[in-house]
Amino acid sequence: MLLFYHTLAVASLQIFICSGNWAIAKNINFYNVRPPLDSTPFPNSFKCFTCANAVDNYNCNRWAEDKWCPENTQYCLTVHHFTSRGRSTSVTKKCATRDECRSVGCHHHRETGHKECISCCEGMICNVEIPTNHTNAVFAVMHAWRTSEGGRRAISIPLLASVVTVTLL
Repeated sequence: MLLFYHTLAVASLQIFICSGNWAIAKNINFYNVRPPLDSTPFPNSFKCFTCANAVDNYNCNRWAEDKWCPENTQYCLTVHHFTSRGRSTSVTKKCATRDECRSVGCHHHRETGHKECISCCEGMICNVEIPTNHTNAVFAVMHAWRTSEGGRRAISIPLLASVVTVTLL
């Protein structure tokens, strides 16, 4: 009988240790998110981390809903509210239009002492991080040149080589 209790205690301890490592999933690498393999709903479609009023960035990214952004959006918007000591109080991430991204930057709320930083970015799941100051609370656009049809222009390698050669001469 003593052997049974000893075995039960060891098994319970192993389960407790393993479940602790499994439950504390802080080792998730959000930068290693692979692009989806399913077909896209429309040309140039993309995904963002999305959450509403999460307690911090980890919980926002960890539980973000995996869905395509609507066709009328082009960017990922992140709103970060935090205390004067830098502790997050709220994180909201969503797909956004250009107009919604006009308010990027950091704003101090004197009445509460809290700070709000807003950033926007362009690209597949580009909003991993949260803005914390004026340096990263920006509107980051990957593709500056677009044709009127919405496609991306590619720079010709021979043209680029000739410009570099002429510049060096």
